[in-house]
Amino acid sequence: MSSPENPHNPEANPTELPYAKEEAKIPGITSDATIQTGENKDPQPSLEHLLKEAEIRAAEHHDAWIRAKAETENIRKRAQSDVANAHKYAIENFSAELLTVMDSLEAALAIENASVESFKNGMELTQKQLTSVFDKFSIKAIDPKGEKFDPHQHQAMCTVDSELTPNSVVQVMQKGYKLHERIIRPALVSVSKAKDT
Repeated sequence: MSSPENPHNPEANPTELPYAKEEAKIPGITSDATIQTGENKDPQPSLEHLLKEAEIRAAEHHDAWIRAKAETENIRKRAQSDVANAHKYAIENFSAELLTVMDSLEAALAIENASVESFKNGMELTQKQLTSVFDKFSIKAIDPKGEKFDPHQHQAMCTVDSELTPNSVVQVMQKGYKLHERIIRPALVSVSKAKDT
């Protein structure tokens, strides 16, 4: 007597397994159980194609580098030229202002048979013009008579007996000048010395 068929026993009925037919219906599953993507991917680009692209990119980068180098060289040359011109023409404005002073001096010298008084008036006018130019460009006179001696602004030519406190400027032999805060010429002075006790 044969035993009844058992659906859970694979030996009893191998063709009637419930999952045997379902396996064939699952999309993307083949009989050797490899997974299919459903669409074919493009094959990888060839080495020749990759090399050609790399060469094109390298040529573009090289051209960009050459252009950047040329531009940098042009900027450097322009900067050098600007610095050279700045040194060469730094006093252009100052020089232009001094031309009026020169004009006044030439006009005074062109007068024939000028009196001493007219010469004096012309010199005073010229000095005013020059002082105006100095003020415009922040050139200030150092005239320290009676002030305390300052070795940063004054140059002592001699020491003299004086009623002033020791180390004071007694006489200014030549005015000094400074441009803004920089001394361009110290004042030449005589200085009072300490009294002997």
